[in-house]
Amino acid sequence: MKYTIAALVENKPGVLARVASLFRRRGFNIDSLSVGRTEREDLSRMTIVVEGDEKVVEQVTKQLNKLIDVIKVSDVTKNAVERELCLVKVNVQPEKRGEIIELANIFRARIVDVSRDSFIIEITGDEEKIEAFIDLMRQYGIKELARTGKVAMARGSKK
Repeated sequence: MKYTIAALVENKPGVLARVASLFRRRGFNIDSLSVGRTEREDLSRMTIVVEGDEKVVEQVTKQLNKLIDVIKVSDVTKNAVERELCLVKVNVQPEKRGEIIELANIFRARIVDVSRDSFIIEITGDEEKIEAFIDLMRQYGIKELARTGKVAMARGSKK
């Protein structure tokens, strides 16, 4: 099973390297990792997706909490809003333009760049939605693809 861990960390050089090193030393694979500043300039939020069981997540959480630059760690797997961003550059033949535009609209995706022979399409959503969209775009020929890691935030008033 995949687990989503949110970590509030100090926004300074070397923190990401220390967190990644912790995972490497323990032999845990990071499925996805997203880092960005928060509402406070001195703090960053890391969203880390790991595969394993509850024991693995418990161990990862304990180890993260031991790092000096880590302020707070939460397992937000079950109670969070989660999103991912994907940019897909797809081949476009004149007779298929309408189909691709229609599919983008159905998935609430946006065409952010148009050239004679390709579109760049931006899509956000959960992993399943993005995977479904990518699978449909394969038939047209994907030239390039870039995905962010998952970002997540716990639901409700808890911080």
